[in-house]
Amino acid sequence: MFFSFVDELRAAGIPASIKEHLTLLEALDRQVIEARPEDFYYLARATFVKDEGLLDRFDQVFAKVFKGIETSYGTEAQELPEEWLKAVAELYLTPEQMAEIRSLGSWEEIMETLKKRLEEQQGRHQGGSKWIGTGGTSPYGNSGYNPEGVRIGGTGGQRRAIKVWEQRAFQNLDNTKELGTRNIKVALRRLRRFAREGAADELDLDATIEGTARQGWLDIRMRPERHNAVKLLLFLDVGGSMDPHIRLVEELFSAATAEFKNLEFFYFHNCLYESVWKDNRRRFAERTPTWDVLHKFGHDYKVVVVGDASMSPYEITHAGGSVEHYNEEAGATWMKRLTNTYPATVWLNPVPEQYWGYTQSIRVIQQLLDDRMYPLTLDGLEDAMRTLSRKM
Repeated sequence: MFFSFVDELRAAGIPASIKEHLTLLEALDRQVIEARPEDFYYLARATFVKDEGLLDRFDQVFAKVFKGIETSYGTEAQELPEEWLKAVAELYLTPEQMAEIRSLGSWEEIMETLKKRLEEQQGRHQGGSKWIGTGGTSPYGNSGYNPEGVRIGGTGGQRRAIKVWEQRAFQNLDNTKELGTRNIKVALRRLRRFAREGAADELDLDATIEGTARQGWLDIRMRPERHNAVKLLLFLDVGGSMDPHIRLVEELFSAATAEFKNLEFFYFHNCLYESVWKDNRRRFAERTPTWDVLHKFGHDYKVVVVGDASMSPYEITHAGGSVEHYNEEAGATWMKRLTNTYPATVWLNPVPEQYWGYTQSIRVIQQLLDDRMYPLTLDGLEDAMRTLSRKM
């Protein structure tokens, strides 16, 4: 099994030498970890993965080779009983029944009622119109129908919840993914400002010829390497409704990594709040305060935000609107701080532009960025790069 593991790692493009394989076996022989699949996962990852951009590939290989081995990796205890969150068959209602369901009112009223239900309810509930459960018309739970509900775990059917509470596992984007086309790189090259900085370790052929002709002997001249001096901050929305767009965003991420030497990236979910993160698997344990990002990177950085901007409008406009934590300040507040700090900011949206008018949250984000939202297409990329270039 271990030999096939090494072969699969190599096939996936992860450097796996015999030395690393022997190191893993030696660590197991010396019992440096407990005999648990989760501990073995972390030991193997630390042994073979030297680049965080390969973490997602490693996870896929590990799951393929050791499929069927039970592990608790990636799971945490939930606040709500797990049996409450098991999805049941979709409850099909007649148009007349759906028409009878009424909105509870404002955001504050819905959240206050949910708090009371959590305090009152003593057990699992299935169906019905009041308690938190599955397959009913209550505004709280999952796998049912209500036009203004709060989904708690499970899977959404109608995509009409104004808030979703659940623990999610996101994957890191692979920055070594090979592009199917070079066109994205070509579009990004519009945002270039070359400079020569650093050590003089590149032969300056023209200066060498000129100096040799003038001096009468070989006069070798060196110069710093020429590189793109543009500084780029990349904010990437991950998880949830962004899952169908992973391949496209990975291609953009890979191209940006290749084109920009001064590139910093951070992940967020749905909307920018008080913190961002570098590793999706540790997004709750290792976060970077957004204030630190705004203060660390200078005003000369260009900012590209990538996301579908498809969420409940409350996630942007209200405190407490985040789907994973209680945000003390609205997402709109943080978006304004971002654009005030970095005037050269654009938003790339993978959702086709013809559908933007049907999503209220997209319109809100467009207004916050003064319409500097562009579709994640080649034409959209070129337009976005032109906008950033004009603000140099």
